[in-house]
Amino acid sequence: MEGKPTNEALWRSLWTGDPPTKVHRARRIFRHLPTGPRCKICYAPFHGIGGPLMRLLGCQPSRKNPHFCNTCDTFAVTHPGGAEIELTILFADVRGSTAMAERMTPAAFKEQMSRFYSVATDVLIGAEALLDKIVGDEVGGLFLPIVAGRQHARAAVNAARDLLAAVASRVQLPVGVGVHTGIAYLGTVEGAGGSVRDIAAVGDTVNTTARLASAAAAGEILVSEIAYSAAGLDLGDPPRRLLELKGKREPFAVRVLSPIASSADRLPAPS
Repeated sequence: MEGKPTNEALWRSLWTGDPPTKVHRARRIFRHLPTGPRCKICYAPFHGIGGPLMRLLGCQPSRKNPHFCNTCDTFAVTHPGGAEIELTILFADVRGSTAMAERMTPAAFKEQMSRFYSVATDVLIGAEALLDKIVGDEVGGLFLPIVAGRQHARAAVNAARDLLAAVASRVQLPVGVGVHTGIAYLGTVEGAGGSVRDIAAVGDTVNTTARLASAAAAGEILVSEIAYSAAGLDLGDPPRRLLELKGKREPFAVRVLSPIASSADRLPAPS
């Protein structure tokens, strides 16, 4: 128990960037090196041109967890824990994927999902989100203060609109997106036997974002009123909707947004 406060302080510093960390600087550099998959913490590329370069520097996929590089895995193993922080979460969900799978061969369905994952992760990594999950028909990204500063909500909304525009032009799949801002616990979680640790966000904010993505129609972005206000959007007066979300006692207010139509339609990036 003695090490818990120290570990929490370390993780809080990692996620908030106060003070700036080596991981923050690494992300800024490594995100420009091709190609994925990448370390979920520092974005070191494991394949393509960037992979051999990272290996020359002694950085390669961890043997314990392929989502991390060996350097960041050491940190996660030696400093288990995490911290509660404010962040913005984005989930993108392919609508009607069950019916789609019934109409296609497993190989064809896998190919479609792989294309979706590729487009979505390219957008999220380009927006400097931490990839949270790629599972089934859903992709998630965490927008953290370490990268986006106080404007993590705006960064997430920009990414959501970019993501839908990219999917529409490159994959042509029906995708809905949910965006929400709130407090979540972000840190290590242990697998079976405690031998493998992963980085995950947990809490009501995560669950709520997943519900928004499930409720979004194809080509639709449901942004919680909290995230909409935090982002400081200047998009006129987008439609407001009240949703009955599972686990919520009161109707949940959201704004309904559309994909990016042109570069002039894009919100200014966080300063």
